[in-house]
Amino acid sequence: MTDDVREETAGRSPVAEAPLPLPLEFEAHYLTNQEAFHEYALFILHTNDRAERAVHRAFLEILRHWDGLLAEPDLQEQTWRIMRRVVIDDLIGSLRENLAAMDSGIGLYPALSKLPPRQFDAVVLRYIAKYDTKHIAWYMGLTPSTVNHHCRKAQERLAPVYRRATRPMKKDTL
Repeated sequence: MTDDVREETAGRSPVAEAPLPLPLEFEAHYLTNQEAFHEYALFILHTNDRAERAVHRAFLEILRHWDGLLAEPDLQEQTWRIMRRVVIDDLIGSLRENLAAMDSGIGLYPALSKLPPRQFDAVVLRYIAKYDTKHIAWYMGLTPSTVNHHCRKAQERLAPVYRRATRPMKKDTL
């Protein structure tokens, strides 16, 4: 879905733009969970507009996977995971935008914002949130060796920035 479509449909429920007829169980799930999902998104994203767009995107994704989700023994947990991922994706996206504009004095923040998504997530979780590899792997749905790979590749990409920052100054520049 493009940003234009998102903005255009932000105030409408996914029920309003989905093909009809909707499964009755989906409508019930939407009505039961929409308020809680919105409150969660509002707390994390801080604005009603962003929260509404996130809930909208989450319910559209839930609807797309509805038949498979009904086969799951833990429908509520699975739909919450979708909601949580959509909110976190929105939050990380805005964090990347903010990092690109920040000045660390050495160019670290813009360099971080340019990392591929998995490398960015792994670095943030390991070095900023201080999670261990096991927890990062669980959270990202990866193996511990893949998490280590993403962290190593991110370090390689960030190394030129770090080397510039730690290079000793020449006497004639003092």
